[in-house]
Amino acid sequence: MQVYLVGGAVRDELLYLPVKDRDWVVVGATPEQMENKGFRPVGKDFPVFLHPQTHEEYALARTERKAGKGYKGFTVIASPEVTLEEDLLRRDLTINAMAKDAAGNIYDPYKGQQDIEKKQLRAVSAAFSEDPLRVLRTARFAARFAHLGFSVEANTLIKMQQLTASGELGYLTAERVWIEVEKALATQTPSVFFKLLAKIGAVEKLWPPLAKQLTNNPDCLIWLDKAAQQATFSLPQRFALLGWGAELTFAEQLTTCLLLPKNYQRHLKALLLMQKQPGLLSLQAEEVMAMFDQLDAWRQAELFNEVVELMQLTQATQQAEKLKNSLEVARSLSAKDLVAQGIKGPEVGIELAKLRLEKLKSLALDK
Repeated sequence: MQVYLVGGAVRDELLYLPVKDRDWVVVGATPEQMENKGFRPVGKDFPVFLHPQTHEEYALARTERKAGKGYKGFTVIASPEVTLEEDLLRRDLTINAMAKDAAGNIYDPYKGQQDIEKKQLRAVSAAFSEDPLRVLRTARFAARFAHLGFSVEANTLIKMQQLTASGELGYLTAERVWIEVEKALATQTPSVFFKLLAKIGAVEKLWPPLAKQLTNNPDCLIWLDKAAQQATFSLPQRFALLGWGAELTFAEQLTTCLLLPKNYQRHLKALLLMQKQPGLLSLQAEEVMAMFDQLDAWRQAELFNEVVELMQLTQATQQAEKLKNSLEVARSLSAKDLVAQGIKGPEVGIELAKLRLEKLKSLALDK
């Protein structure tokens, strides 16, 4: 039995990047041997075990053969006879197909180190074209390593184009697609992910409304990268910037073809609404009040403030702090206080709105 550190951990060590997750491959072992050593089986599609102390994943060396459509359409062969080289051969990119033994020796049969020096993302083998998920993964790695100067090697780009044209992307589950999108948003230059997928026609295949948006408002990707380069912006805030300049219908259209979590939907819809608000620039009390009402800022103050920060980033308003402060002051007026004064029923809402408007006027927001 031989154990090797594999994949991203080896790659990131060679790139002098922090290693977050460590995966291991075990050559020459059976599932029974792993369990006898205290490893806990967790793999559903192939033999994967958790280390009894570290809880890191240890997978038995395996090969894969295409047997159906999509990224799950594979027959897995895991046995003690599978070699390290055979296991590494099934991986997507050469920079992810390296291993390291306990003595620190690097095993690199497909020249991943050479590709790191060349700063290129290159497919390990022709089997790259069997898995449509690799189109998204490669685009995501291109975004992650773009700041280091990496780009996709020409023949690998052709494979990505061919996979896209084949229709295989249609077999990817919405959940798996979203995982790659969210990981791309977490990179320093997420625009690379969307630009590369647009270049090979994948955006049009997967998210037609986004393809139209990137054509009509390409600067949305500039703002996306600006937000990504500032640690203060959350992933839902970053994603919302894909809607910069879009019509209000964009959020609903995009949600039909992309599995958006609720908080991402809320940020995108709020940005689309806020872009249309006259109170954003005029700072007239009546218009600001109407904006608070339409965006439900009274109940969703945090969301409102986060979207105002996006408007500040895109230079659509220079008054972000004024708007935040005015909302806080206006929200301090409570319906409970009015009820305590004997006001009842619908009159409470009417009187509260009147007091809030008076408070906004007293702040002289337009000064």
